[in-house]
Amino acid sequence: MAYKRADRVNALLQRELGMIISEELRDPRIAFATVTAVEITSDLRSARVHVSVLGDEDQVKSTLVALNEARPYLRHEIGARTELRYVPNLTFVSDQTAERAARISTLLRQAKKQSGATTRAGEGAPVSERSERAARSDTTSPERVSRPSREIDQEREDPS
Repeated sequence: MAYKRADRVNALLQRELGMIISEELRDPRIAFATVTAVEITSDLRSARVHVSVLGDEDQVKSTLVALNEARPYLRHEIGARTELRYVPNLTFVSDQTAERAARISTLLRQAKKQSGATTRAGEGAPVSERSERAARSDTTSPERVSRPSREIDQEREDPS
């Protein structure tokens, strides 16, 4: 599949918007915002900007409001910094991928604690013990390491 122009523009907009938001916008309502993805339409006229915000729901809402109010400035800056013929209309949406991943991780940890160490059928040791044993028996154990080349070279020099 060919690398489409829309993909290149997505990457360009993500990089430029990330720089502008983090370094140039001085709005106190914007709290640790990160541009995680940009989706531009095939005609390059409008773009959906996914923004991840560190904080609670109120901070996310105030950050999105501030970014929507700064939209004309952001479009102007993108136009000045890039060579795009048309600067796309920007739509900011909250990206909650990190929060979902953290939620799934905590649910998995809770499920693991509740079920305890499970064993595989036919084997007596729990899965966690087997993985620890495998980690300890790495390939650098003394019985698996061949003699150093220095010792072999010395034997070749002194055939006695």
